[in-house]
Amino acid sequence: MRGASLRQLRAFAAVARHHSFVRAAAELHLTPSAISLQIKELEQAVGLSLFGRSGRAAALTRAGELLLVDVSRALLALKDADDTLSRLRGAETGVVAVGIVSNANYFMPRLLARFHAAHPNVELRVSVGNREQLVRQLGSREIDLGIMGEPPADLGCRCDPLAPQPFGIVAAPEHPLAQEPCVLGSALSGHAFLVRETGSGTRAAMDLFFRESQVVPARVMELTSNETIKQGVIANLGLAFLSFHTAAVELRSRQLVALNVVGLPVMRRWHLVCLQTDPLSDAAESLRRFIVELGAGVIAQQFEGVIAERADALASAENDDPATPQSTVLAVPVSTVGR
Repeated sequence: MRGASLRQLRAFAAVARHHSFVRAAAELHLTPSAISLQIKELEQAVGLSLFGRSGRAAALTRAGELLLVDVSRALLALKDADDTLSRLRGAETGVVAVGIVSNANYFMPRLLARFHAAHPNVELRVSVGNREQLVRQLGSREIDLGIMGEPPADLGCRCDPLAPQPFGIVAAPEHPLAQEPCVLGSALSGHAFLVRETGSGTRAAMDLFFRESQVVPARVMELTSNETIKQGVIANLGLAFLSFHTAAVELRSRQLVALNVVGLPVMRRWHLVCLQTDPLSDAAESLRRFIVELGAGVIAQQFEGVIAERADALASAENDDPATPQSTVLAVPVSTVGR
């Protein structure tokens, strides 16, 4: 290990975390070939193979698993040293690692940009994953702060609530259910659904709603990307249970419509999460306070009216037909969220 460089160790940890050379390269702002070279040189230095191939994923060998424990500890020690020196310098500098679930992709860049403008000497490292991945990264101290829906119950975390997040069913405008003024949960059975992967907060919320409403889809197509799901729904491949925050642009442009389903939207809340056992660096604490103070307002402003227009259209349709049963689905317009 004496011949190993810090760059090689960081490349190794990133590939181990993502199980992918491509995603590791994106995190470290390098090319996949540069990451491959770093790993090859590290393997030559230690004299053992660190990764094997399992399909398209990069899987750790036994040697890689053992090395990862010490490499993670070493990188964490370096970060602690950097935080300590930053405090001694009396300047708000340092690196803050932030993990966000993919649904938060649609508002966190604005918050981080505003923070960076006010704190230009703080370096932000952002990783995106599903809830299960973020909980694991928090537990291993790979990230300082996490943005997610349901916070973990078993890590001893500090959880700051942010704005509510509405979940509902979206469809293509030409879908048979798109113009229905009120949709019972049972009417969703027999339709195809595009769904998020197991481990995501969206999937957990969907599974709970389906169980409670006894929804049995005709078939499901599991996808790990909100963007791919939205494009599939726009193409009328099926319905999707999504956060309205992820579909704001498509709902406003009417590429997608929000179905008025009884019992929806499911209102979850965004949380800012960090480990309670470990004190945050000054830079991380500044970011935490910044998000807590401004997050709800930024989210509410960005998504104002996303489903309110759909609610107005449905109310108009219901007024035209007094026999239509009233639904409570869109009783909470997004314009009120977080205020």
